[in-house]
Amino acid sequence: MASASQTIIQVQGVDLELLQLGSGPPLLFLHGGAGLQPSAPFLGLLARHFRVLAPSHPGFGRSSLPDAFDSVDDLAFFYLDLLDHLDLRDLLLIGHSFGGWVAAELAVRCCHRLSRLVLADPIGIKIGGREARDVADFFALAPAKLDELRYHQPPPPPELSSLSDEELSVMARNGASLALYSWEPFAHNPKLRSRLHRISVPTLLIWGESDGIVSTQYGEAYRDAIPGATLEIIPEAGHLPQIEQPEAFVDRVFEFAGVSRAV
Repeated sequence: MASASQTIIQVQGVDLELLQLGSGPPLLFLHGGAGLQPSAPFLGLLARHFRVLAPSHPGFGRSSLPDAFDSVDDLAFFYLDLLDHLDLRDLLLIGHSFGGWVAAELAVRCCHRLSRLVLADPIGIKIGGREARDVADFFALAPAKLDELRYHQPPPPPELSSLSDEELSVMARNGASLALYSWEPFAHNPKLRSRLHRISVPTLLIWGESDGIVSTQYGEAYRDAIPGATLEIIPEAGHLPQIEQPEAFVDRVFEFAGVSRAV
C-alpha cells in the first residue's frame, strides 16, 4: 500500500479519524456499515492515481459522535462541511453500501465540489412495496448467514479471541452507530429515490453479481433514478466487490475517471 497516515482532525466540533494516502486528484471514500478497513488493498490501488481520503464516519472507528447526530441526513451535511473545511474541488466521491447511501444523500443536496460519483452496492432507497424486503436485515442475521449474503466466497470467520480489546470495542461501536443511523426506517430514506434526479455529475454504480444484501435489480433501480448513470456488474463478488475483487473494482473506477491503470 502507498504511504499512509491516519490522524484525527477537527471538523465542526467532531473529532474525525481520517486515513490519507497517495497523491493526485482528491478522492473521498465513504465506508460501509462494518467500518473502514485501512489495510484493504483497493485503497492502495486507488492511491496510485489519487489522493485518497477515507474517514471513519462520526460514531465509527475513533471518530466522535455528536449528541445531535441520529440520521444519514446529519452525515450528509457533515461531509459537505468536510469538503468545505478541506477545500476539496473536482472530487471523485466513492461510497460503499451504507457509505453509498451517505454519498447519494450528499450529492442530491450539492454537487458543486464533485467531479464524479461512484456508488458501490449502495443501500438507501425503497423500490418495493410496503411489505417488501429490499435490503436484507443485516441486524437480525447470524454472522455466518450474513457472510453468505455479503460474499461470493465467504472468508473464514474472524477469530475474536485474537482481537484486541480496542478492536472489539470498535466493532461494537460500529454496530451501534449503524443501528442509530439506519434502524428506522430500515436502511433507507423514503424520499431519496425521488430526489436522485438532482445528481448532476457523471455517476457510476458498481455491483457485485452475487450480492445477497441488495440485488442487482436494486442497482438497476438506483441507476434508472440518476440521470445518465451507468451500472457495472462485477462477477464473483458479493456486497463488497472492492474487497473480493479489488483489481476489477479499481479498473472500473479508473476507466470511469479517465485514468490509465497503473502497472
